[in-house]
Amino acid sequence: MGLTRQYLRYEPAALFGLVASARAAVAFVALRGERGRYVAVPACEHVFVWDTRKGEKVLILKGLKQEVSCLCPSPDGLHLAVGYEDGAVRVFNLLSGESTVTFNGHRAAVTALQYDHLGGRLVSGSKDTEVIVWDVINESGLYRLRGHKDVITQVLFLKEKNLLVTCAKDTLVKWWDLDTQHCFKTLVGHRAEVWGMALLSKEKRLITGSADSELRVWDLTYIQEVQDPDEPESKKSKGSSSPGAEENTEDETLELDEHPEERIVKCSKVGSIMREGRDRVVTLGTDRMGKFLACHGIDAVLEVFSVLSEEEIQKKLEKKMKKARKKAKQNSEEEPEKSVELSLQEEIQRVTNVKASSKIKSFDLILSPKGELKMVLLLQNNVIELYNLDLSAQVPQAVRVSRITIGGHRSDVRTLAFSSDNIAILSAAAESVKIWNRSTLQCIRTMECEYALCSLFVPGDRQVILGTKTGKLQLYDLASGSLIESLNAHDGAVWSIALSPDQHGFVTGGADKCVKFWEFELVKDESSVQKRLSMKHVRILQLDEDVLCVRYSPNQKLLAVSLLDCTVKVFYVDTLKFFLSLYGHKLPVLCMDICYDGTLIATGSADRNVKIWGLDFGDCHRSLFAHDDSVMYLQFVPKSHLFFTAGKDCKIKQWDADKFEHIQTLEGHHQEVWCLALSPSGDYVVSASHDKSLRLWERTREPLILEEEREMQREAEYEESVAKEEQPVAERIMEALELYREETAKLKEHNAICKAAGKEVKDHNVTMYNPKPSAYVLEVFKKVKSSELEESLLVLPFSYVPDLLRLFNEYIQLGSDVELLCRALLFLLKIHFGQITGNQMLVTVIENLKKTTISRVSEARDVLGFNMAGLQFLQREIEAKEEVTFFADATERFEEKKRKRKKKEKMILAVL
Repeated sequence: MGLTRQYLRYEPAALFGLVASARAAVAFVALRGERGRYVAVPACEHVFVWDTRKGEKVLILKGLKQEVSCLCPSPDGLHLAVGYEDGAVRVFNLLSGESTVTFNGHRAAVTALQYDHLGGRLVSGSKDTEVIVWDVINESGLYRLRGHKDVITQVLFLKEKNLLVTCAKDTLVKWWDLDTQHCFKTLVGHRAEVWGMALLSKEKRLITGSADSELRVWDLTYIQEVQDPDEPESKKSKGSSSPGAEENTEDETLELDEHPEERIVKCSKVGSIMREGRDRVVTLGTDRMGKFLACHGIDAVLEVFSVLSEEEIQKKLEKKMKKARKKAKQNSEEEPEKSVELSLQEEIQRVTNVKASSKIKSFDLILSPKGELKMVLLLQNNVIELYNLDLSAQVPQAVRVSRITIGGHRSDVRTLAFSSDNIAILSAAAESVKIWNRSTLQCIRTMECEYALCSLFVPGDRQVILGTKTGKLQLYDLASGSLIESLNAHDGAVWSIALSPDQHGFVTGGADKCVKFWEFELVKDESSVQKRLSMKHVRILQLDEDVLCVRYSPNQKLLAVSLLDCTVKVFYVDTLKFFLSLYGHKLPVLCMDICYDGTLIATGSADRNVKIWGLDFGDCHRSLFAHDDSVMYLQFVPKSHLFFTAGKDCKIKQWDADKFEHIQTLEGHHQEVWCLALSPSGDYVVSASHDKSLRLWERTREPLILEEEREMQREAEYEESVAKEEQPVAERIMEALELYREETAKLKEHNAICKAAGKEVKDHNVTMYNPKPSAYVLEVFKKVKSSELEESLLVLPFSYVPDLLRLFNEYIQLGSDVELLCRALLFLLKIHFGQITGNQMLVTVIENLKKTTISRVSEARDVLGFNMAGLQFLQREIEAKEEVTFFADATERFEEKKRKRKKKEKMILAVL
């Protein structure tokens, strides 16, 4: 067997440079007993929790690989539901930071999440146009609602009724009755996509936002309020406080009989609130109390509205009434009351507009106990801003109280560089250059700059040089964080910069078709006695095309220049004479590098290929199809013939230039990778992407063998294909029952042989399994998820049911997992009733099950009753001792809900 070459594996080490991703919404979370201080934001596949007062990251909720697409905190503030790009929903505990529940039901990205008011149910909407209601407590799916034809944009639970409202890009708003799981009403009053909605005025009003500047307002009338004679007249209105909004009960009943879809709720459009923005609504939402409404478009303005309560509306009406009476007395008119009512603009009043520093992607509101409205804004440029609105002021003005920016750049990072000691990392974007500590990942220096395209550390690591889009070379001093010198180097963008191997100077290539050579020199500073570093232009090489990339050979004899005509030309450094031309790429070469011994040059192009050339004769050794999109950056690992490439396909790949093999793919970025940098030791790789994140990869001591890697890749692909097929869980139950049958047959045969030989028969397992086959079936059965139990039993062939019933009888007699077994037993009896009752062999089994089940269920009920009585006794003892009523609020709500449900059932029977 021949020797196989081993490589060392690179593993993800850290994610940094990211404050928040703009993909999902920002949300206030309750942490350490405080509300309004901590906010949860998406950060690629993770969720960051920031302390807005200190500007520090206090918690990271770690995801797997998929990007976060939606966030929703629970009503109790202890959990956070997170939706992902692959359709999964995970519920995190904010105290421990761990994922407690995972739901998998969607086939595409989750776009909307909402808890009910108790936090027991969670509804999710997705790009697959489906809505799923989940039971958080039992960790199972309740039902799937289909009806929309496009992406779901918002989902809302109603607190008092068992109803759900959804809106989508198909221009429809749908009402769902969760008791019957069907859509009973569809609002079709929108001409474009419905991007958001909110419930106001104790769920008597619905506001929807579409692709125009109009917020449509709908009044909601519930049938319980229309037909219940015990309720006062004020509650029979359609949700409007104006006296003219009430209607005759008999007429309403007739209308309900004529329109079956309006048996539960009636929606009528009462008007519109006009926004100042002319573009579409991006986010529409309210605070948790429903007192304030806010929305924003694709601009940087958040519009805040105040929603009057019933008491405030009544006061305004009384004031209007007084004015009308005075006017009527002056004009000697009668009955002024009929003409007095509040307009929609008076009930929903504009408070202020909040101007953010950049485009707003999402927001959240919270009303503090002090009476201040706190607003957190997630901006497009990797910034979180917190504003306070003092409502007691005569003219409320939003004041920015904090801004989290230091953890990342405002725009995409286009250049990266490592210091010579492997400790500092430079990252530069369109507005700033930052220096990071590799070990702590903290930003230790931020300096303003122009749009940077290339960079390097000056030997000694005390200064850095940037090449900008405007053609300048900017020299910065790291100790003071100041700009020392700025030179107009090129007439166009400086696309590339390379340090000379002797470290005495560097070379730059620009869009002005020039390659310029520079040397470092010390000049006397006018403001100081000491000399400072400067750059001196010494030579120029004029070419026919724009220069995209320049690289020195390690011995400084050759200079490779990539041109816009898709070729790479190699020149002698001393005489600048032409040496080689490397042609073969179909599109321009965007990146290249020369290996440490100067024998090979690798070029990466926009045609998605990487070519490996010999620098002696300029022959192409191999052409590799590297990425699914343009190759943006390429760099050799120091002192090796291995190199890394970064592409617009979001991947970073490692290659062997000797064997022309793909070694490893580093996956983690969710959008285009612009650049990367390797540390001088080769132990670290840092990469920057359009998703605003910087990622650090570390070389481990774990060997990577290509054959094993290929095998693991094939297995992963197979498992993914198997997962997509969605094989039923029933196969595991069937395999366990088959094993039980085989072992039972072996045991019978063994006992028969023992009897024939006159030996003592021992009750033991022939194959010495532990646990026994019957116990093994129970273990397999217990491992089935609660949400998949009934589905797996439904597809289980009837030939396995008799054995399962006999085992159920055995298990229930032992008193193990009575609740689970009774649930499965009743379901099997329901779906196989005819076959079971028609089988004479199962009569005795069913009779035995009847006796054991009743006795065991009675025992479990007695134990439960005893425990409940004990808890109630303890409750009474504590209440008598501390004079505090436990669970009073929850008990009242439960009784009220029970009473309303009974009334609803009576009314439905009456209508039918």
